[in-house]
Amino acid sequence: MTKMKKSKSTALRFSKEKMVPWLFLLPSLILVSIFVLIPFVDVVRRSFFSSMSGQFVGLKNYVAVLQNEAFKLAAKNTVRFTLVCIPLLLILSLILALLIDAIKEQKGILKTSFLIPMSIPVASVVLLWKVFFHENGLLNRILAGIGAEKIDWLNSEWAFVVLIFTYIWKNVGYDMVLWLSGITSISPVLYESASLDGANSWQRFLKITLPNLIPTLFTVTVLSLLNSFKVFREAYLIAGSYPHESIYLLQHLFNNWFTKLDVDKMCAGAVLMAITVVSVIGILQWMWGRGEES
Repeated sequence: MTKMKKSKSTALRFSKEKMVPWLFLLPSLILVSIFVLIPFVDVVRRSFFSSMSGQFVGLKNYVAVLQNEAFKLAAKNTVRFTLVCIPLLLILSLILALLIDAIKEQKGILKTSFLIPMSIPVASVVLLWKVFFHENGLLNRILAGIGAEKIDWLNSEWAFVVLIFTYIWKNVGYDMVLWLSGITSISPVLYESASLDGANSWQRFLKITLPNLIPTLFTVTVLSLLNSFKVFREAYLIAGSYPHESIYLLQHLFNNWFTKLDVDKMCAGAVLMAITVVSVIGILQWMWGRGEES
């Protein structure tokens, strides 16, 4: 009987210990369900119905979205923006993290200075960019001063370059801090042993730093991908609902469909976008998992 009571008390204690984390997560889970999961389920349901008649139309909304020329342009620009920006951001932020890690003094000041762009309100950034990139802005005044022709930065192919610059400028400090956290977690003993064996700095970087940064690389890549969708705010406030076609993104398209009350197209497009993003993250996780195993 005593053994049975002890086993019951032990099992009860373990069950309580398992419940404690869930009790802390429960408020967040409830709020996420109310504001994210349940609305998304409703979006998936609406994507199979007509917004006007409420009739079930099957995959008709998805076919209409995939055949829409504006959707094709926005999807192409979004993919191009992602493929260009994320590798540039990862490489540049890693270089900055390595440089700051090599500096022995005033690391905190440097890290804080690179995080300042994230604390600047979007409206202030937009005003700053208009001062620089307007047709009669600061950059064109400099070009005119040296005898070069003016560039319509926001209404030409240069608008894509401006958008890339905006994204990298605002997110490079955040990614740099994430890289630094991964670099500082690597044991200094590994570098000391490699130095004693005659390895130079480049060999230490390839054989020690990069392999140990694989988990950090996955985190930084996913967060950079998610943050790339936030650049729409700057693009919208600078160039409006219909910017130059080189920076017409999926968020512009969804915003325009929303103002026109094309709810069925918007829902179908949102589901397609969600499936694509989740698939990309799943593929990245699978690739990094295989990299860690090997």
